[in-house]
Amino acid sequence: MASSGEDTSNDDDMPPAAAAMAVGAHLLGFSDEILLHILSHVPSTDLVLNVRRTCRKLAVLCLDKSLTHTVLLQKDYEASEDKVKQLVKEIGREIQQLNMAGCYWLSGATVEHVARCRSLVKVNLSGCHLTSLRLSKMLSALQHLRSLAIDVSPGFDAGQLSGECKATLSRVRELKQTLYTPSYGVVPCCTSLEKLLLYFEILDRTREGAILSGQLMVGQSNVPHYQNLRVFYARLAPGYINQEVVRLYLAVLSDRTPENLHAFLISVPGSFAESGATKNLLDSMARNVALDALQLPKSWLNGSSLLQHMKFNNPFYFSFSRCTLSGGHLIQRVINGGQELRSLASLNLSGCVHCLSPDSLLRKAEDDIDSGILETLVASCRNLRHLNLSAAHHHSSEGPGRHLCQLLARLRHLRSLSLPVCSVADSAPRADRAPAQPAMHAVPRGFGKKVRIGVQSCPNPFSGQAGPQPSSVFWSLLKDVPFLERLELIGSNFSSAMPRNEPAIRNSLPPCSRAQNVGDSEVAAIGQLAFLRHLTLAQLPSILTGSGLVSIGLQCQQLQSLSLANLGMMGKVVYMSALSDMLKHCKRLKDLRLEQPYFSANAQFFQALSQCSALQRLCLVSRSGTLQPEAVLAFMAHCLHVVVCHMFTGESLATCKSLQQSLLRSFQAERPALNVVIFPLLHEGLTNVIRDVPMVHLDEITLFKSRVAEEPPNLWW
Repeated sequence: MASSGEDTSNDDDMPPAAAAMAVGAHLLGFSDEILLHILSHVPSTDLVLNVRRTCRKLAVLCLDKSLTHTVLLQKDYEASEDKVKQLVKEIGREIQQLNMAGCYWLSGATVEHVARCRSLVKVNLSGCHLTSLRLSKMLSALQHLRSLAIDVSPGFDAGQLSGECKATLSRVRELKQTLYTPSYGVVPCCTSLEKLLLYFEILDRTREGAILSGQLMVGQSNVPHYQNLRVFYARLAPGYINQEVVRLYLAVLSDRTPENLHAFLISVPGSFAESGATKNLLDSMARNVALDALQLPKSWLNGSSLLQHMKFNNPFYFSFSRCTLSGGHLIQRVINGGQELRSLASLNLSGCVHCLSPDSLLRKAEDDIDSGILETLVASCRNLRHLNLSAAHHHSSEGPGRHLCQLLARLRHLRSLSLPVCSVADSAPRADRAPAQPAMHAVPRGFGKKVRIGVQSCPNPFSGQAGPQPSSVFWSLLKDVPFLERLELIGSNFSSAMPRNEPAIRNSLPPCSRAQNVGDSEVAAIGQLAFLRHLTLAQLPSILTGSGLVSIGLQCQQLQSLSLANLGMMGKVVYMSALSDMLKHCKRLKDLRLEQPYFSANAQFFQALSQCSALQRLCLVSRSGTLQPEAVLAFMAHCLHVVVCHMFTGESLATCKSLQQSLLRSFQAERPALNVVIFPLLHEGLTNVIRDVPMVHLDEITLFKSRVAEEPPNLWW
């Protein structure tokens, strides 16, 4: 761009060197405000160590306080140890907020350089290598620290923390602690806490097979009362020991409930029985506090009148995942009979099969929802930004303006949305779609021997690609929420081979019958979302060619993460050609997760994937699937930014180990953050992987889960 009065001669007539200089001149001609905004998207290591040395103007701007006060190294996989040390040396005194979450490739000695950032107010060291002594040394130097995130690993000893360290911890107001061993961690030292976030990832057994105990040492139980606590959040991985330990934390709160508590959230997979202490805590909360955010284990809510007594004050987050919450309870007890809740930003109703139906809990999966309940919900919570209705059957009845998609279209502020596949089907079969072929889905949904009786041959994936159908309610919904950034379409009966916090199930339930009406044209409609960054599609049985994927690749140019699972027939991958064509256009794609039985990760697939120049993380989950080691090696050599490569297929253990060793030997020297896990996917699903691969080595992209409204927005960083 040229400002007024500048020479605007045609750059095409310039030699290449002159043209490059002209572009540079135009860039530096921008105002400082615009340049600072552009520079804010550059990784901190590049900003300080490279961009700053290009010219005098950028040398000044790169050290602007707006860029140096907050440093984000999370997922900056090119931040080597030398770069991090040099970065701290250059601007360490200026850094006030530092996020190093997940920097597993940095040694403890490098992480220790954080102690030089004496002005730090907030630091996230989750996933970093820290011992008790190293943590003590670091915190002793950070006297201004008010917010801390760390891991508590086996061997942690609070007795090794120095007096100066404990003094720093006594001033910390926000603590995020991930527990890999039964421990209170640094909680007893944090006497001024206002926010406490706990993530329990403790395995019931050690890798050697020894059974762990959830009982903590008496000397560690000196946990203070939290008079100032405002936010309590706990997320538990499966296992009885995590429940044992969290009960010890809750017992302290049950003695005296903090008066300023406004967010109380506990996320537990499966059942979690109430105890006397938890009942006392909930009763005390109902009497003494008004909450802004609430999430409780389903067993604490099911069949109880707890919600009727809870008081809410401008709530911004509700999660009733997997609860038997009826539509009547939702309207009467949560939104107070239709009271306007403009403050509510996030609502998680995942797995709430009765939440859009009348009070009767005898609802069958094929029954229609009560559109009046949904209409009241939409009218009351008009500013919702995150909504999760997945893992349930939500079927709309006939009638204009009563379809779920038509009602959700009124939520113009939506930024993330998760729906079951059957909920977006038109109420009646459309004339432009051929009736579903029953024989096509007679193929067993297990992962055994393929059955080809009655399987029709698929047409050429590009002989008439399906486009968005303006007549469909799903097309209209996406047209009315154009700023959607995250979308999940997950089959109501879908079960992943590698779920996040649920047991793996070998034989999943068949897809919902209404999901047969959702196919390539509905997928193509997603192409309307120009701002889409994250997309999940799981259990769409009527995908015939995958042509809708091509439309997404062409039009959703902001797409950064893509998760595809169980598309089309389970015994045959029908969308390989379309997927290969789609990937050629995904120039900003960073994360790809692909879960499909019998998937052949061959040279064709990896050649197409090699065109995703920004790709950083890849996960392939395919029971009875195959891969070509030579193609994987060629792909890794071509895609220089890929640092996470996780593959779980039907290959033998010897083949998997050989390929994993080859990848590490060939690329780890040049990519210090390289994280390779290649393992056979057996019938035990995730169980056998956890036994041989520690959870700390598994990336979040590996474990399938719905991410919409998973946590309150801005709860931590």
